[in-house]
Amino acid sequence: MSKRKNEKLIYKKSDLENELKESSTGFRTEVLRHKNLILFEGNSLNENLFDKEFIDLIVTSPPYNVGIEYKSNDDTLNYEQYLDFSHKWISNCFKWSKTQARFLLNIPLDKNKGGQKSVGADLTLIAQKAGWKYHSTIIWNEGNISRRTAWGSWLSAAAPFVIAPVELIIVLYKDEWKKTHGTKISDISKEEFMEWTNGVWTFNGESKKKIGHPAPFPRELPKRAIKLFSFVKDIVFDPFAGSGTTLIEAQINDRVGIGVELDKHYCNLAINRIIKETGTLEFNCEQYYPKRTANGIF
Repeated sequence: MSKRKNEKLIYKKSDLENELKESSTGFRTEVLRHKNLILFEGNSLNENLFDKEFIDLIVTSPPYNVGIEYKSNDDTLNYEQYLDFSHKWISNCFKWSKTQARFLLNIPLDKNKGGQKSVGADLTLIAQKAGWKYHSTIIWNEGNISRRTAWGSWLSAAAPFVIAPVELIIVLYKDEWKKTHGTKISDISKEEFMEWTNGVWTFNGESKKKIGHPAPFPRELPKRAIKLFSFVKDIVFDPFAGSGTTLIEAQINDRVGIGVELDKHYCNLAINRIIKETGTLEFNCEQYYPKRTANGIF
């Protein structure tokens, strides 16, 4: 395939078959195939969901276990159950990832609902136990300190609460940090690269009411992750697709997006949002996207 920076990539049928073709496992249901995207209804806790290594980059924000009212996921596990839940899906993602895969995990720094817990540190350790290697941590400054309501002992040293208005984006990788596979085409500008390699990212969170999902992250987060840590045409995966934010940015930034969502309601939400924000044209150009099998990934 062509790798010249200013040329549109033309995939041969054999390229797609060798890189992306996968037999249907029977543990997931394809609910959307749109442009460069596929959304599956399925459970990322199921190790049989996929049967090959296909992921170049994971960008996700898992349930935080702070009592958010999802429709299908129990967000009120005790902490040991939550860590076990985290180990299962993180291990599965490791199993499905290529050797040079990167993993950007958006999680809280800590939480105080149900007792103070060092979520960021604990999930980083869980990921390393699953086989992922640690690279760095990005601090996402949401700037939402004004929404605080819990102060602990007001104006007293008796029992004050210290709450940082930030979240973490843990940067992990599988076996090799340096990327030598793929198109080797980066589409990040000099200004973006200089700004985003600063480990403090400042932008607002997303409106729950606007999106219709109880815990959406803003498009700016996967946009930066995708452009900074993947090549054009890489496969970007989100095991908790939610409202489809990661898939939208994968499509807009010329990557292949694969998402899994457990809840049928959120699948429908993601489908409508993806089509609305990425356009309605489907697979219709055989020059770039040859005919595909009915099941599996492209």
